[in-house]
Amino acid sequence: MNNDRFWQTKLAARLHDPLEKPLILMRTEEGHEGGTSAWLREKLGLAELPPPVRKAVEKADHWASAADRAAFPNRDADGRWPRWQQVRFHERPVIIHPLTGEAFDLARLSEIEPEQAKALAQSHLEGLIHAGDLQRTALAFWRVGPEIDAPEIRSLWVQLPADTRVPDHSIHDHLDLTAALAACFAADAGGPALLAVSLGPVQDFIAAGRSTSDLWAGSHLLSRMSWEAMRVVCERLGPEAILFPRLRGVPLVDLWLRDDMGLDPSLFAVCEWTKQKSDANPLFAAALPNRFTALVPAGQARELAEAIISRVRDWAREQAETAFRKLLAAAEIEDDPGRYGYEQIARQLEGFPEVHWVSVPWSLVDTDAEGKVEASTPRLVEAMRPFFESEPPGFLGTPAWRLLSGGVVLEDGWFWKPNPGVLYPALHELLERALGAVKSVRAFGQTEEGGWRDSLTGEAEWLTHDRTHLDLGPGQRKDTLWARVAQNPRYRSWVKEGEHLSALGALKRLWPTLFVEELKGLDRDVSRFVVSSHTMALASSIARALRDGKALPDKLRAELESVREHVALPRKLAAELRDHPDRGLLRRLPAWLDEQTGDDEDEQAGHRARKQLEAWLGAKPEAYYGLLLMDGDRMGAWLSADDEFTLPHEACFHPQIRAALESFKADPAFLEYARSNR
Repeated sequence: MNNDRFWQTKLAARLHDPLEKPLILMRTEEGHEGGTSAWLREKLGLAELPPPVRKAVEKADHWASAADRAAFPNRDADGRWPRWQQVRFHERPVIIHPLTGEAFDLARLSEIEPEQAKALAQSHLEGLIHAGDLQRTALAFWRVGPEIDAPEIRSLWVQLPADTRVPDHSIHDHLDLTAALAACFAADAGGPALLAVSLGPVQDFIAAGRSTSDLWAGSHLLSRMSWEAMRVVCERLGPEAILFPRLRGVPLVDLWLRDDMGLDPSLFAVCEWTKQKSDANPLFAAALPNRFTALVPAGQARELAEAIISRVRDWAREQAETAFRKLLAAAEIEDDPGRYGYEQIARQLEGFPEVHWVSVPWSLVDTDAEGKVEASTPRLVEAMRPFFESEPPGFLGTPAWRLLSGGVVLEDGWFWKPNPGVLYPALHELLERALGAVKSVRAFGQTEEGGWRDSLTGEAEWLTHDRTHLDLGPGQRKDTLWARVAQNPRYRSWVKEGEHLSALGALKRLWPTLFVEELKGLDRDVSRFVVSSHTMALASSIARALRDGKALPDKLRAELESVREHVALPRKLAAELRDHPDRGLLRRLPAWLDEQTGDDEDEQAGHRARKQLEAWLGAKPEAYYGLLLMDGDRMGAWLSADDEFTLPHEACFHPQIRAALESFKADPAFLEYARSNR
């Protein structure tokens, strides 16, 4: 499929419904499809679509609707929705939290006239068009479409529901899924598939460290690798193809959109990552998890997975080689492709990161001649059976599917016979179970490491330019690569005295430097400050002294004035010191204490320093700090849809719909479905 046709399909799918749909529904003569969307399709040359594109968009809309929300009875004999389903959002605007079912009543929105809503939407989206470039326009619509600069509706805009009857998901969510599905239908006759990818190891990799900087580096490096993996999908299929996590607004993704995909830089002018000049910049947050779920053309799933594996492993090796070159330069050792360190990097990073993947094609769902789901779905049952003890397995055994499968007959006609989109829960269940099975099989590749092991994990040789140095014991390493680097105070953050790190340890230790330089190469001049664990421990003692109004003793003041190094302070303490006359001296205090203590733990100097601090503080300075970790969001349970956290369908219905359910006593099937769990 050519690139123009691909992006034409995605744009047409994104424009099948206007963003202002809930505000104009049942309020205009031309209907919601004849407003902003029609104007944009005309402007972008999408008014007359080729039949294959039109068919793909229509099918994607139907599947996305079925995957998004509960099913409802069909239109009546006159082609109209039954009156009890006609929710006029402007008169009773209610949005519902998708996890808790809590309803938020917005009173009335009648003051927002349909023409006003259309004008605001049209002005907003017209400013996102990249003339003559459908791909950039589609990317801009995805990224900035939900963010309107109109005070009248700015806060509401991002929450406007896709279906006023089930207002627990936004129009933006629905358009994302529709565009992703349409792309799959257009690109592959095999239809869509779910692709899950997981990178690792996680806990061991992050935990192997000796400082707060090491902990940050491990977490951020994994997040950065995750983006490299997701980027493969985004480049080929667009960012809405990533179903989890949501990528809209993630700073690394914004950077890619602006610098690699060529979106207008002014679209990101309000973003925090374009303003912050320190490591408080959101780009320094480890914002992405180590796994993702994507919607891809089934015929491309394996190729995409293999491309992802190749991309992330090549990227990790290139970063490690860059780190090694920096170490050589810092040690004043000439770089040479034949250096033993490059051989170590290739060997030690072979198979890093671990990448597990699994794909579940939607074609497992059996359909009839009209594309509706067969009641028995034998292929999906057989695929799921090995992973579930229940029969029928998983979602296929729930009351909701029992009621929907094959369609439900009501007095007024057929109750929506499901299309394959409604079986997203079953496919997702299968995907999760299959990925868990794949990850449980631990592939092991044997490697040979003959020299002294690295200081952190003891699992691999430490990185060196000279193979013979690996035979040197701890007391003999005066001229090694790491010893040379440690002798230079400029590189104190890279290596501590006596440390010798492997290729992976070196990459993690130098990652803060590599990332800052990457940002500078992208015209982002950002500085990084590391708050040491000693500083964190001292912060509460210093803050207490400030609150008590204690001035620095003359002797301690004199000693601090001789210290050159300033350290980064925790944000709260830094803010308290902003206008303090001794701000500069107090920023030197943790460095002075480290200097007095020394790496060799000089008992007398360290004792004298602590006594001086104790005399000023009136109590012993804190030597430790604690982290209280609280996990109260039950995120894993939410994502896996545990029974305890699953709502009945009716909990997400608009109050008008819930009130009308009583009229269905003659049709208990729909009432039973509404009260079954999602």
